[in-house]
Amino acid sequence: MPQTITRGIKALLDEANAEIETLSAADAIEAAKREDVVIVDIRDPREIEREGRIPGAFSCTRGMLEFWIDPQSPYAKPIFQQDKRFIFHCAGGLRSALAAKTAQDMGLTPVAHIGGGFAAWREAGGPVEAWAPKKD
Repeated sequence: MPQTITRGIKALLDEANAEIETLSAADAIEAAKREDVVIVDIRDPREIEREGRIPGAFSCTRGMLEFWIDPQSPYAKPIFQQDKRFIFHCAGGLRSALAAKTAQDMGLTPVAHIGGGFAAWREAGGPVEAWAPKKD
């Protein structure tokens, strides 16, 4: 029997975008200069290695987001306990909208995401640096 999806990705994205703040790439570039802002890159490490990253961005794959935000989780990351503004981004702005909504629903505030994601950041002239995984 085939599955019946009752809330597809369009509905999820519409709900997220109605509840979260979306920053233009230009606004995100300016915000990233502030000490009280954390840019959170939720892309997969392979994407970051291939495309580069925003200098100083904190890398948190989408799959670990909830575990790293929750201070009760054994995987909690202290950066998410700081009194900062968290701006999420992915490659094109879809996953980051869902991530920002999830973070906001969990109580992390303030949060936003970059409309158009890393591609928009790069097109707007935002700084980008190469990244390679650590060799053990």
